[in-house]
Amino acid sequence: MTALSPHLRQATPVVAVRGEGVHIHGEDGRRYLDFTAGIGVTSTGHCHPRVVAAAQEQVGTLVHGQYTTVMHQPLRRLVDRLGEVLPPGLDSLFFTNSGSEAVEAALRLARQATGRPNVLVCHGGFHGRTVAAASMTTSGTRFRSGFSPLMSGVVVTPFPTAFRYGWDEETATRFALQELDYTLQTITSPADTAAVIVEPVLGEGGYVPATRAFMEGLRERADRHGFLLILDEVQTGVGRTGRFWGHEHFGVAPDVLITAKGLASGFPLSAIAASGELMAKAWPGSQGGTYGANAVACAAACATLDVVRDEKLVENTEAMGARLRRGLEEVAARTPAIGDVRGLGLMLASEFVTEDGDPDPETAARVQRAAVDEGLLLLLCGAWNQVVRMIPALVIDEQAVDEGLRAWSAAVETGTSGPRD
Repeated sequence: MTALSPHLRQATPVVAVRGEGVHIHGEDGRRYLDFTAGIGVTSTGHCHPRVVAAAQEQVGTLVHGQYTTVMHQPLRRLVDRLGEVLPPGLDSLFFTNSGSEAVEAALRLARQATGRPNVLVCHGGFHGRTVAAASMTTSGTRFRSGFSPLMSGVVVTPFPTAFRYGWDEETATRFALQELDYTLQTITSPADTAAVIVEPVLGEGGYVPATRAFMEGLRERADRHGFLLILDEVQTGVGRTGRFWGHEHFGVAPDVLITAKGLASGFPLSAIAASGELMAKAWPGSQGGTYGANAVACAAACATLDVVRDEKLVENTEAMGARLRRGLEEVAARTPAIGDVRGLGLMLASEFVTEDGDPDPETAARVQRAAVDEGLLLLLCGAWNQVVRMIPALVIDEQAVDEGLRAWSAAVETGTSGPRD
């Protein structure tokens, strides 16, 4: 008999049969509150009627129009719609299927446009699982081990992870920028550096937001040295952080923006955006792909962007994120095992620590499992999987937030008071 790879282990025991809004219905007959959103993908919730209708209509018209062979209307509409929300000056788009593909497309563009070989990445960043993307990923060895040699030309520089260092944000930011300057002086000269790529909020690295001063420092150094600032908004984009793009919290503008995950509410679609001048520096034939900009995915993305606008989901994310964070902080205040609550918008996390302040993945795992028993689906992240993250759909309302907090409180009580594994 055939079977899935034994390494494709589920985070929860749920077998989903139906999704609706912020809930998943399991084969066991239970309804679960889904605070995973398919790892931040179902931005408008499961099976939003407008997204479903757009996809159904497109399936009956044109499923696949390969976009370097023929043009199709959903792609044209999507380019126009993205033009309404992209940062000023990023007026040229290239579409792929996944975040990893988009990251690699951004890297290829940066190297071809600058003629420089190296790329700076921030320690703790996650950029994907394909070889180049995994080579730029430093959020955990599980994403990059066992298939060396990795791609050369990747240089790692610190991210201002204040809680891990035990510092305040100002100190962590100052350290990170000083080390970046030292790296440019000792490892990769500016003349060899094509770009720096960074997530506005570390994803798999533990849901750690950047700081304004750090992002401004990256922008200033990119301008001074002539390399590109690439912002990986695969998880932080399309309203997730309470702004349409995560970098809007920090007042900087990217040279290249990467988007995926929540862009099409569950359909595979990703893209990079740059100025027309920069995109023109890509070498002929370097951009393409069989399934990129699939017609059904593009139709779903157009509907997603319409729902985000019409239902004011960015504003809802900011308000519901604040409500959820307050509740998480209340739980943390009475739980010594929770060392930190952090994040932006509806991208929030609680980090579990031992009495000595070390990462505590065992307790995090117990709490995550206990949450399933309470009807709440959650995921882990962080280098040791010591962080429990919450990424509900942007359509969540006060009732669902409060329902989730009640389940979380009970799960934390169970997971921190029971016997250790």
